[in-house]
Amino acid sequence: MLTLFYDGNCPLCTAEIRKLKGYDQCGALALVDINSDEDLSRYPMIDYHAANATLHAIDENGRVLLGLDANVAVWRAVGKYPWLRVLRRPLIRIVADCCYRIFANNRHRIAGWLSARSCKEQCHVGERHD
Repeated sequence: MLTLFYDGNCPLCTAEIRKLKGYDQCGALALVDINSDEDLSRYPMIDYHAANATLHAIDENGRVLLGLDANVAVWRAVGKYPWLRVLRRPLIRIVADCCYRIFANNRHRIAGWLSARSCKEQCHVGERHD
């Protein structure tokens, strides 16, 4: 079983977790919201602040996976998006990890921007009705 630690306060993260749950038909994943009441002391190798900055997972061998390594592993565990493996190829890995860090550091801002844009499109906020 693969254990994934995610930020339950992040709308983008929780949307991704909902998708993962829907695909996890075999119970391959244990999902732990780092902001829930679940006690992280059960996982001494997981630091809250580090897990809040970068996606963390623990594989079936007890190895801690970080960032895109964790992301690729969870999608592989549920049998989806096999093309993500290309992100772990040597030259692509460098660029992909840099992009991931930028995304991870700005995920709340990105979520706010996306939800504001979605609301404007759905609610017609800011339109004049003369």
